[in-house]
Amino acid sequence: MKEAVAAELAREYDSAIVDAVRENDFRHESGRLTVHLAREFGFCYGVDRAVDYAYQARRRFPGRNVFLTGEIIHNPHVNDRLRGAGIRFLSDPGETRDSLGPDDVVILPAFGVTVGEMTRLSDRGSTLVDTTCGSVLNVWKNVIRYARDGFTSVIHGKVKHEETRATASQALKFPEGRYIVVLDCQEAAAVCDYVRHGGDRGAFLARFAGAVSPGFDPDRDLDRVGCANQTTMLMSESLEIGELFRDAMRERYGEEALDLHFRAFDTICSATQERQDAVIDLLAETRVDLMLVVGGYNSSNTCNLARICAERAPTYHIADPTCLVSAGEVRHRPVGAPSTTSGKEDVTRGWLPATGPVVVGLTAGASTPNNIVGQVVKTLEEFCRE
Repeated sequence: MKEAVAAELAREYDSAIVDAVRENDFRHESGRLTVHLAREFGFCYGVDRAVDYAYQARRRFPGRNVFLTGEIIHNPHVNDRLRGAGIRFLSDPGETRDSLGPDDVVILPAFGVTVGEMTRLSDRGSTLVDTTCGSVLNVWKNVIRYARDGFTSVIHGKVKHEETRATASQALKFPEGRYIVVLDCQEAAAVCDYVRHGGDRGAFLARFAGAVSPGFDPDRDLDRVGCANQTTMLMSESLEIGELFRDAMRERYGEEALDLHFRAFDTICSATQERQDAVIDLLAETRVDLMLVVGGYNSSNTCNLARICAERAPTYHIADPTCLVSAGEVRHRPVGAPSTTSGKEDVTRGWLPATGPVVVGLTAGASTPNNIVGQVVKTLEEFCRE
């Protein structure tokens, strides 16, 4: 029913302003304001497909309850629109999976769901609409292959993120399947140190409690490892973590035995990489007074875009246009803040130059629709006219 919902999706999420900026070589000028838009930004293919499927499901099953297991993507604007369209969220207060039955429709989000969740939903007999992103499925295939061949999956990701939980569960499809989740290079280095030298098993398990598979034994399960990642992580860091493990395995087992103990596949999401490359290119080619990064505060790919930008220019990660309070005040998520503080905002005053030309770089996470980006541009215009 793609054609049946196309007009509704365009009305909800498209932006004439963004279309015009694209046509003008990703540049927008108005008075003293110049906006440079990254050449890759906003909705990726997987997100666009997931939202499209949700609207189609609501139209396809008009007389039935339609549920989402949780947020379809990490964007409150989009999730609220889906609620407004009559789609119920099983993660919302008052909803329960226990009442699901054959007459109900359940949409699986772009992040995917765990193997156990899929089994429970299938047992309920509900109609399932699977919007899991193809890039996520590619990671799953490699994790399953690792488990089948007796390799522990080392997953670069956020242990509480829906995608990482779903990916980790794929390793448990085989009796000997194992996984460990590392957040960053620091955690990866700690694991690599154990690979090289061993150590205090109890202290290791305490440090990685909740981030390893049931029954994980570092003395046994770090003998053969394969690298994977949450698709929205920082690309350069995922690659660095892979090299850390390659070096550790080479040092312990030698070059000739490396293939017996280490594997790595390219599981970087192309859309994530393109958006990261685009902001790097923008800031290499253009002098900006500041960068605005638009997207949900719990959106991993958006937070990583903000990290990249902040290394090169003053950067504000905003959830939506309402965060641009005035020409003198902006609410934003602190760049690099732990995911546990995703709801915390800072307030910065004097963020926008009060006089003279203003050059703003702009990008948006893969779960941010064009209409939100367009509203940001319009708000900037209003501020720079004052």
